[in-house]
Amino acid sequence: MDRDYENGTFIPGAADYAPRWAEAAREWREVEAAVGRARLNQPYGDGAREQFDLFYPAGQPKGLFVFVHGGYWMAFDRSSWSHFTRGATEAGWVVAVPSYTLAPEARISQMTAQIGAAVEAAAAQVPGPIVLAGHSAGGHLVARMSSAAGPLNADVAGRLRRVMPISPLSDLRPFLGLSMNETLGLDAAEAEAESPLLQQQGPAPVTVWVGAEERPVFLDQARWLAEAWPRADLRIAPGRHHFDVIDELGEADSPLMRALLVE
Repeated sequence: MDRDYENGTFIPGAADYAPRWAEAAREWREVEAAVGRARLNQPYGDGAREQFDLFYPAGQPKGLFVFVHGGYWMAFDRSSWSHFTRGATEAGWVVAVPSYTLAPEARISQMTAQIGAAVEAAAAQVPGPIVLAGHSAGGHLVARMSSAAGPLNADVAGRLRRVMPISPLSDLRPFLGLSMNETLGLDAAEAEAESPLLQQQGPAPVTVWVGAEERPVFLDQARWLAEAWPRADLRIAPGRHHFDVIDELGEADSPLMRALLVE
């Protein structure tokens, strides 16, 4: 089962993605900060990683987009993803990119609570509708925001216009048998409580997005969520694998961004 959830082994040039993301993100932050469109290191809690970066459009904002990064709940922070805000800011949206405490320092249920706090803190700064997207483990976390048992308060939950879990992990029960659970520390109760497909969907429409060239288990995880939630649809992006499926976040008129912000 470990091999089922392994991505890098099956993606050519996989080792190049993370450093390339980090460099592109650094350059984007520097440019946006220089022109006054980035408000960095905004706190949403007391923890060292409980901060988010805000990126503003050139004109009047249409609303708030929150992007939650992946990394199997064990890797990365907001600093590797800044450049993926370009598509939404060009479309007129403010984008918040939060960090959250990783395993083993935090349990997944604590990460869910942290992302809820981050969304609420960003929503307090930006009026209007809210859209959420997250990739992989981040897809799990934004799905939890849109579940009926999610952590968002009623006011913020009522502002959700669309939620897009990208290549999400929707059923955490298989992780009980994976070697990475030595770090995650999931038990059966938490795996069930944190699995979006086992919960009722909230009122916000959901678009589940996944690459056609992803590992079969990621296609399964995406399909399971779309089938479990009545107001969810499944989009399979042709030619995309687990790492390049998020490239379209950087393009305002890409199919992914049109589905997230327009449809």
